[in-house]
Amino acid sequence: MSTDRSNPDVRTRLIEATIRLLATNGPSEVKARSVANEAGLSTIGVYNYFGGVPELLRAVADEGLRRLVAAFEQVPKTDDPLADLCAMALAHRDAARCNAHLYDLMFGLSIHSRYGPARAGANAVPSVHSSAFKAAFALLVDTCARLVETGCVRQTDPVHIGLQLWGAVHGFVTLELAGHFADVADPPSEILVPMCNNLVVGLGATRASVEAATSRVVGMRASTQEVESTAPTRKRRGT
Repeated sequence: MSTDRSNPDVRTRLIEATIRLLATNGPSEVKARSVANEAGLSTIGVYNYFGGVPELLRAVADEGLRRLVAAFEQVPKTDDPLADLCAMALAHRDAARCNAHLYDLMFGLSIHSRYGPARAGANAVPSVHSSAFKAAFALLVDTCARLVETGCVRQTDPVHIGLQLWGAVHGFVTLELAGHFADVADPPSEILVPMCNNLVVGLGATRASVEAATSRVVGMRASTQEVESTAPTRKRRGT
């Protein structure tokens, strides 16, 4: 194995190996040896490139946040920020369900997680999040700013709106991943979307405008899922 610590390929292989282990075996299996074996590298690589497993987990958490950014960026920007906020909430939920243990790690919910906003100083109050965390939240705030510009809500601070929506969606996702909505037929449409609707109505938007916007998003989502579920499976070449 190369000892060049700047080799991005080795770093990527170790991060991707950790993500796979999280998905298949959970955080208890994330150890230097198991990660190295999964990546096809020697154990010393974890220490050469990250310093240890805690630092590796921090890098993995940031990669998870970058994937959340990518999920947000895939949401089409329309002329209706109410609809876009609903679509982002659903994208947040879908991204989390791709790898529940990775999501826990991203937000410090796992006992093995080393993620947490760093303090700017010993007595500092403001938290300093990673650039990946800031990028994800900034996309939400940008959409909230467009909502403020429409004049349909009383709240004029897009950051405060973003924090409320972020907290609400994160709470829903955490509960769903833990299995608390197992008896609900369709948690996104029965819980997540109505919750976000109520929050935005509480900020001053009319219920009619909010529900009209989000019903379009939910309808398009249902149509897309129906098409995907009925699409024929492509056979592998040579089979």
